[in-house]
Amino acid sequence: MRLRLLLWVSGGYDMSLTERIIENVKTLPELKQREVLDFVEYLRSRAEKEEKIEWNALSLSSAMRGMEDEKSPYSMNDLKETFS
Repeated sequence: MRLRLLLWVSGGYDMSLTERIIENVKTLPELKQREVLDFVEYLRSRAEKEEKIEWNALSLSSAMRGMEDEKSPYSMNDLKETFS
């Protein structure tokens, strides 16, 4: 591992980003590795939420496509809600 690290630092070894992350995490104490894991899981969760939001917006815009120019069968009076 030390040789790999020396080669990487000197530019003689082309590590992928994933390999660099793994190698760096391996050098951390277990408690810090757990923090890294928690952070990675948080990032994955956030990315999944963002993807769902993007997908929902795309679905809605696709469903509504072409309806922008349609005349509504309802008037503003139809849309008003009354309470007694």
